[in-house]
Amino acid sequence: MENLPLGLTFSDVLLVPKKTPLESRSEADIAGQWTRNISLATPFVSANMASVTEHRMAIAMAREGGLGVIHQFGTKYEQADEIRKVKKSTSYIIENPVSVSPSVTIGEAISVMQQEGVTSLLVMSGKDLTGIFTSRDYLFETDLERPLVEVMTPRKRLITASYGVSLDFAKEILHRHRIEKLPLLENGEVRGLITTQDIQKLEYWPKASRDSKGRLLVGGAVGVKDTHERAQALINAGCDTLIVDIAHAHSDLVIQRVRELKAFFPSIDVMVGNIATAQAAKDLIDAGADGLKVGIGPSPVCTTRIISGAGYPQLSAIMQVAKVAREHSVPVTADGGMKWPGDVAKALAAGASSIYSGRLFAGCDESPGMIILKDGKRYKKYFGSASYESNHQRQEMRRGKKVQQRLDVFVEGVSTLVDYSGSVEDVVKSLEKGVQSAMSYCGARDMSQMHENAEFVRITSAGWIESGSRGEKLSE
Repeated sequence: MENLPLGLTFSDVLLVPKKTPLESRSEADIAGQWTRNISLATPFVSANMASVTEHRMAIAMAREGGLGVIHQFGTKYEQADEIRKVKKSTSYIIENPVSVSPSVTIGEAISVMQQEGVTSLLVMSGKDLTGIFTSRDYLFETDLERPLVEVMTPRKRLITASYGVSLDFAKEILHRHRIEKLPLLENGEVRGLITTQDIQKLEYWPKASRDSKGRLLVGGAVGVKDTHERAQALINAGCDTLIVDIAHAHSDLVIQRVRELKAFFPSIDVMVGNIATAQAAKDLIDAGADGLKVGIGPSPVCTTRIISGAGYPQLSAIMQVAKVAREHSVPVTADGGMKWPGDVAKALAAGASSIYSGRLFAGCDESPGMIILKDGKRYKKYFGSASYESNHQRQEMRRGKKVQQRLDVFVEGVSTLVDYSGSVEDVVKSLEKGVQSAMSYCGARDMSQMHENAEFVRITSAGWIESGSRGEKLSE
């Protein structure tokens, strides 16, 4: 037990200020790698926790240049449906527009639109386009039993374009004819749809994380039980990256699952975690991991270190894993323990290329759950994936009914309230400014230079107090 290594976390260190080449911190490029083949303009990822990431959060994160990971605490069909909602939210071209038969009523068409979350329907007779029905066509309509064909825009009045039209030319057509929907035809058959709404989304979020079709990127988490079936369902729904999410990922079973995923689905990047040591990094990279997720017990809703006595201080864990990962060009994401933008900056400076968090995003408008008013302040509920509350919720999902009795489950997490923090956009901008400021202090223009230039200094508890808020009244 002699010569025990020293483990450090974020409050134990500060970044050493260095000469900067930047005229303004806004010049710093904070883009970072998520996995071998996926980069993010803003390297922030919302965790796959039931109280953090479903489709609304994933959409908001991707629009801001980050990524959301849909949690696995439901059936594979429910998770796949969340993935589809993200992929359908924005695209260059809607490849499979929702359609109905000319024989339906206005009411039936409205029901389809509400169910699919769309504002227009193509009206099809077999493969033939006969018209288009939009929300404007039933505005102020009182008789929902009327046939759809009586109010739709018929084929002879439709403006269409050839499939493969450039986005700029499509915009010109939409503007010239003052229309909002442009069906795309090839040999007389519908191949897609371009809408003004989607074009506006593309232009409003220029840094958004997108695939080659302009759809937002989204990740999906899997465990070790139904790994293959769930992964297949998520990929079929359009999932861009899989996250093998296990509390202790340095295990023979996880290594086996990673090998199997890379063998069955070689074209999709697999992020694996959680780990905290260099040996774990080496073993999982050898198994085929495209990214490594670091963090054993740093989260405020994780009690692993208290219950099991196991863990590793987060800053040192990131450094250990990143040193090995860098040799194999495998990106690292830092999961947990970050309370402030400065903690995020330290995690990235230590070698991570992105950060993964539940706490930072749990209080946002886009996270699941209601805003709770308590003692005049607004909060949202946040609970760990291994908490009793999360376990109880999963049991109710599996049984399809309320569970009244207390369950006999092993718990390594807690539930808590976090401050309501507004929109994801505001939170991401705050984190972005903090990281850009840190890069300036490190004398770095981008993430690569930050990894090279960053230097830490250890501080005492007095140094940490000195680093705190300057808002208190000073003594005379």
